[in-house]
Amino acid sequence: MHNNKERSMSENELFVAAREAMAKAHAPYSKFPVGAAIRAEDGKIYTGANIENLSFPEGWCAETTAISHMVMAGQRKIMEVAVIAEKLALCPPCGGCRQRLAEFSGASTRIYLCDETGIKKSLALADLLPHSFETEILG
Repeated sequence: MHNNKERSMSENELFVAAREAMAKAHAPYSKFPVGAAIRAEDGKIYTGANIENLSFPEGWCAETTAISHMVMAGQRKIMEVAVIAEKLALCPPCGGCRQRLAEFSGASTRIYLCDETGIKKSLALADLLPHSFETEILG
């Protein structure tokens, strides 16, 4: 069990990691840098930034990049996620990323939406994607 102070420090750690990831975004076409940080079941934080390419929109979202890092580290379960965008406070994951997050999460997984100062909103994944495809049913 974490007390509120520990939880706050844990959430802030995710925010800082997401903000640092956003600084590494490659967004020359959209000019819309995004960063994401995932805490996996192993307790480690995996980060990602959006990475665009000239064959727009063939790029990777920040959440997708973070999930890729997590999977390549051998992890398969997301415990919580923080997302930040430079030009849009409280930027939620796009529809595709919501389903990607659902693939490795549960309905109650916390999604933290941030602005430049920190976490401003906390939602359960089920609030963002109430009728996701369920991996237990499909495969």
